[in-house]
Amino acid sequence: MTTFAGRETAAPTAASFIALDEQWSTHNYHPLPVVIAEASGASVTDVEGRSYLDFLSGYSALNFGHRHPDLVAAAVEQLGRVTLTSRAFHHDQLGLFCRELAELTGTELVLPMNSGAEAVESAVKIARKWAHRVKGVPDGTAEIIVAGSNFHGRTTTIVSFSTDETARADFGPFTPGFVTVKYGDAAALRDAITPRTAAVLLEPVQGEAGVIVPPEGYFADVREACDEHSVLLIADEIQSGLARTGTVLALDHEGVRADVYTLGKALGGGILPVSAVAGRRDVLGVLKPGEHGSTFGGNPLACAVGRAVVRLLNTGEFQQRATGLGAHLHTRLNELIGQGLSEVRGRGLWAGIDLAPGGPSGRAASEALIARGVLCKETHERTLRVAPPLVITREELDRGIDAIAEVVRP
Repeated sequence: MTTFAGRETAAPTAASFIALDEQWSTHNYHPLPVVIAEASGASVTDVEGRSYLDFLSGYSALNFGHRHPDLVAAAVEQLGRVTLTSRAFHHDQLGLFCRELAELTGTELVLPMNSGAEAVESAVKIARKWAHRVKGVPDGTAEIIVAGSNFHGRTTTIVSFSTDETARADFGPFTPGFVTVKYGDAAALRDAITPRTAAVLLEPVQGEAGVIVPPEGYFADVREACDEHSVLLIADEIQSGLARTGTVLALDHEGVRADVYTLGKALGGGILPVSAVAGRRDVLGVLKPGEHGSTFGGNPLACAVGRAVVRLLNTGEFQQRATGLGAHLHTRLNELIGQGLSEVRGRGLWAGIDLAPGGPSGRAASEALIARGVLCKETHERTLRVAPPLVITREELDRGIDAIAEVVRP
């Protein structure tokens, strides 16, 4: 017997925890029926002792694996000192974190926040103020160009420029000031620029859409158009950045620099929410005291963990692992085209795989993978996202790919 939910009862099962979730938590997710109790590296263990390979990595929040010892040590050390001051005071981690993150990303100023959506919201506010105060766009008329099939978060403003009806339905009225063009179509983007355009907001790789990589030369064309019309380029690197694609920033593959980057997910090391906006000093510098803020943004614990993340990235190890293991991942997955898969996309240790017609749905395939000890997750109806932690071994990676092959092959 054990104490469970305040009562003496039999040892809890996965079903009992799931029942609690169903009764007491809001149903804004449809999770797979696995109840994780422990995790380390690229593996997790459920409440009944079964082990699984993690092929999702918390949507890239766990790039460095579960409980990376360097990150845990940084968190524990800071927990023994101070965790929160608010930005009403200085603390000894903030300036160091901002400097080290700016040096890593080749930027000049950093605004720390918490969630990825907060980083995007912050970038939107910065771009609008920059347009009004620097570019001379009349107040209240600035526009931001975005791409169809984007995913930047789920706040009211962000879903206002989503093309996903599930994200938008019943949440209006929507925030104006956004113009949507087709992702990968530089000509359409150029045609959408007007004197009111403040910024272009794009993902270097569209994650939620199915790991969509843009056509070669797309971002170079976008950069050129932005320069010609005095428009900011904002790169949302929240899911694609911090080594997932084999470089610190996914945009580095294009040989292009953004004016502003949004960062998150892996920046918190899978330990706590940490996000940031990083970019040009003359752009982020438009913010003045009282105009924007966050009680927890840039807190000492977040900064200590973020600094440890930067130290890991400065070694180059994780970029190399994403590149080498990513090449192996894509080689093996491409061998399954015509054998259960219709298309494979992606970059680095990140892939979107489309299930062939007549085979299982994305949800059914995810559930079948559970039985084979692999945790993966669908996006939309017939696409699986594959994004294991960058600490995964080649043997573990092959084991997961073998399981995918078993599930998808006709």
